[in-house]
Amino acid sequence: MGNPILVLNAGSSSLKFSVFVADEDAALLLKLRGQIEGIYTSPNFVAKDPADTPIGYRQWGEGARLGHEGALMHIVEFLTEQGIGAPAVVGHRVVHGGLAFSAPARITPVVLARLETYIPLAPLHQPHNLTPIRWLMERQPELPQIACFDTAFHRTQPEVAELYALPLKYAVEGIRRYGFHGLSYEYIASVLERYDERAARGKTIVLHLGNGASMSAMDAGKSVATTMGFTALDGLAMGTRCGSIDPGVLLYLMDQRGMDARSIEQLLYRESGMQGLSGVSSDMRVLLASEEPRARLAIDYYVYRIVREIGSLAAALGGLDALIFTGGIGENAAQIRARVIEACGWLGVELDMAANAQRASTISTPGSRVAALVIPTNEELMIARHCLNVLGAA
Repeated sequence: MGNPILVLNAGSSSLKFSVFVADEDAALLLKLRGQIEGIYTSPNFVAKDPADTPIGYRQWGEGARLGHEGALMHIVEFLTEQGIGAPAVVGHRVVHGGLAFSAPARITPVVLARLETYIPLAPLHQPHNLTPIRWLMERQPELPQIACFDTAFHRTQPEVAELYALPLKYAVEGIRRYGFHGLSYEYIASVLERYDERAARGKTIVLHLGNGASMSAMDAGKSVATTMGFTALDGLAMGTRCGSIDPGVLLYLMDQRGMDARSIEQLLYRESGMQGLSGVSSDMRVLLASEEPRARLAIDYYVYRIVREIGSLAAALGGLDALIFTGGIGENAAQIRARVIEACGWLGVELDMAANAQRASTISTPGSRVAALVIPTNEELMIARHCLNVLGAA
């Protein structure tokens, strides 16, 4: 493929992008990457080369409002200035693929219309994921666009892992456990053999720990259970999201506090998690550096929920060969990794403190029955791979 692959990841207030080129052997090479943050409040653009050297920077100032369309226009203009040719294909991270999509899909008007029906299932993510798709479809309808779904990886889960104990008609309508962060898990599964052949063939729990956090139980690289469910609220506590909660709490808030759906949405998605418990920050780096008792409480809760879910996922697997840490916190917070591994000693994992402090790939001792690994994730590369595969199959 001569022309580059453009990968887009649209969040609620940001637009991330990466550009890959394929060599003669179809190996994908990163050419540059960047993002625009604060696109509705104070836009800030930065682009970097593969060596992480800044090659582009711009600030629009407080109160400026680019929106997703303006952000995408700026990215397209920047790529043109950099001499990047017109993309052969654009790959998009789309959070929800529902029951219809268990693999990446080339976007057509019919596919886009189907994806719009999943907006109620991911109201804080799906609308923003679809905005750049519509913009490009209107202006360059001939340009191939590929949707890559965060839910698709988990479609290998057995039915009992997907169901809620509601009347079955609701499951038929689509109310079931989908799971998310699938592109990250898929990437880890694709490279795991390079790090540990036994783990790649065996039973592993991958901890994707970041501002959004979840875990996936994988058997020979296939998802069999995950902590997130119908939405990206479930499971672990996150930066500002609550994680698992008794549904009766929501009924109480409606009946006794008079809260409606939107106010509960605000509470659960933006005011809870580490931010809500600590009252200090949603950022784990800030919490780890803080002396505030509530910050320590938030960290204790974070670790407790991780360890508790590891026990559940190990039971779903029927054993455990490896724990794998990835994501911003998983890759960089040695203290969190240490606390989790030490609490999981009963599973047969032993921490190598020196290796953990140095962020080595293997952070368990040579004699540990269960391996512990740190593997950087790369969702963008996974999307670019999917683009090549879908176009090649067309």
